[in-house]
Amino acid sequence: MSVAQEIHNKLVSAFSPAELEVVNDSARHAGHAGAPDGGESHFNVRIRASAFAGKSRLARHRAIHAALGEALIGRIHALALDVDTPED
Repeated sequence: MSVAQEIHNKLVSAFSPAELEVVNDSARHAGHAGAPDGGESHFNVRIRASAFAGKSRLARHRAIHAALGEALIGRIHALALDVDTPED
């Protein structure tokens, strides 16, 4: 299973989002320091879920990191997050 699919599955399971987009942006970073050979290191995530209502930006990001878990986060070099509620 690809890293992008793992991210998608874990976020769907944790937050039941109204909208979720996981984009593997690794090709744009090939050759940069910290970018491993083979890609699957840089991701952009756009997620809209009611679970984020009333939470600060920092709390939302921490919730996503917790949902993905240390093992998966450790395999990712860069993770850009666009997190909001469906209403925002």
